[in-house]
Amino acid sequence: MPSSNHTSDATPLPSDAEQLKVSLTPANITGVVLAGGQARRMGGVDKGLVMLNEVPLVAHVLARLTPQVGELLINANRSHAEYAAYGHPLVEDSEQGYHGPLMGMASALAAARTPWVMMVACDVPHLPNELVETLSVALIDHANGDQLEGFTVEGGHAVDAGPALLAVAADEFRYHPVICLMHRGLLPSLQAALAAGERKIDRWFDQHVWLKVQAGSEQDFANLNTLEECREMEAGSR
Repeated sequence: MPSSNHTSDATPLPSDAEQLKVSLTPANITGVVLAGGQARRMGGVDKGLVMLNEVPLVAHVLARLTPQVGELLINANRSHAEYAAYGHPLVEDSEQGYHGPLMGMASALAAARTPWVMMVACDVPHLPNELVETLSVALIDHANGDQLEGFTVEGGHAVDAGPALLAVAADEFRYHPVICLMHRGLLPSLQAALAAGERKIDRWFDQHVWLKVQAGSEQDFANLNTLEECREMEAGSR
């Protein structure tokens, strides 16, 4: 059965660049596949189990993410037996009713045992093999005060002490909010936002300093919202 229990211990925030760098290693990162949505545009089927080239989408994503992180979780609100077969712990949303990806993120942050969590959607089968490294390097560079090409600093409407603790993947055209690396210490902020009724990822991001990181191409982050798009990708036209 999936877990909905929250880890009780608070995760301290890194206070400086050195603490961030030391903590930000693959062994200290939990990968989370967000597969808890309704998939309305797919007719309500469980998107993570939709086949692409005879392999479920979630299996494509796990194959890309597994070598990049120390632990894995799957956020799922149905089809528990099917997802459990992949051998990773399952986490349900802490509140029932399909409240969107922010709820899945909060539930995964609460369940994670590592200081960093890499969120990815279940419908992006071609994730870059260096995704986690690219986002990690950007966070370290920003903490060191290095203004290098490859990322921009966003948000910061709230007063944040210390380095950015959230990096969001982008391609050459747009960024992808549900593909992001964040520190588990952001959990209280996210829980407070959800309790206040917030469901928009962008608005919660902007409460913090966050990085928009060029982490791959448009093809790398192509997501599949309909069964027709799956068939197009199989045919090589997407």
